[in-house]
Amino acid sequence: MPKVLPELKTHPCIKKLETPVVTAADLPYPCSLVFNAGVIKYRGEYVMVFRDDYGVDRAGYENENKRFTGTAVGVARSKNGVDGWVFDPVPLIDSNDPLKDPETKRFYDPRVIEIDGRLLLCLAMDTRHGIRGAIAELSDDLRSWRLLSASVPENRNMVLFPEKIGGEYVRLERPMPVYSRGRDRFDIWLSRSPDLIYWGRSELVLGVESVPFANDKIGPTASPIKTEKGWLTLIHAVDRDDARGKNGWEKKWPKRYTAGLMLLDLEDPSKVLSVYPEPLIAPDTPLETDEGFRENVIFPCGMVAEESGEVKIYYGASDTCVCLATADVNDLLSLLL
Repeated sequence: MPKVLPELKTHPCIKKLETPVVTAADLPYPCSLVFNAGVIKYRGEYVMVFRDDYGVDRAGYENENKRFTGTAVGVARSKNGVDGWVFDPVPLIDSNDPLKDPETKRFYDPRVIEIDGRLLLCLAMDTRHGIRGAIAELSDDLRSWRLLSASVPENRNMVLFPEKIGGEYVRLERPMPVYSRGRDRFDIWLSRSPDLIYWGRSELVLGVESVPFANDKIGPTASPIKTEKGWLTLIHAVDRDDARGKNGWEKKWPKRYTAGLMLLDLEDPSKVLSVYPEPLIAPDTPLETDEGFRENVIFPCGMVAEESGEVKIYYGASDTCVCLATADVNDLLSLLL
């Protein structure tokens, strides 16, 4: 499907790599779609934790009404964060693991961060009684994990700040209050914790009505980057038009996802200093608009700040592959100051 209207453009300060950094064909185990990957620099290399949906191809999905049979979370490493990714031979988490808790259906959309020497994962968690936001700890070798806490339904898209603020862990999250606000009027909230287990003192950070290019919902994406001016923070924003028809594999996909940018106060990150009023990254290449499972979707889950000032932004393109965009941190800040 071509670009949807009204047409939105990626900001010129963003440079997109022309080809994906990871595709389904790269994985050493079954994979139909690989996307929404968190990335950090850890012990001298880049570590990617990604989502893998498997069990059906496009023809089976479209023509035979088959659906994915599983979702996995996998790990890969690279020396430069661009290519040469080396994949662990088996997933870290698999929805078809016979030993998993029967209440839990799957984990997906991982974000990874290191805080005080601990590797932590934020995950969406589908259960038989609703969607929960989960926080887990990874082992140093990235081969095992343990669940630390999970929210009540309905909550997801959690990201942790990369350090304690005021002596507390802080996360951004996206509750899903359908009953009180109507379908898909979702906003960005913030909660605090002394120990990553008990969360509270929750506050609204940004409402969907405050983002001009969203008419449906917004949410956090990657862990924020600390700068002298504030916490540089990516968001995802969704505009919806029910007149949009077939858009990817599904019979109808009316939503378009873009990435936006905001700046939060260093000492009180519930305080928004600035929001850039246009998309930072929009689906505007053929890979993002014409070739994927859910076309016209940009969804970053990883943001890495380099010493050179370059910022690497890893995003899922059309829920199909992992792509990379770069920008200079000063160019990003100039949009907000």
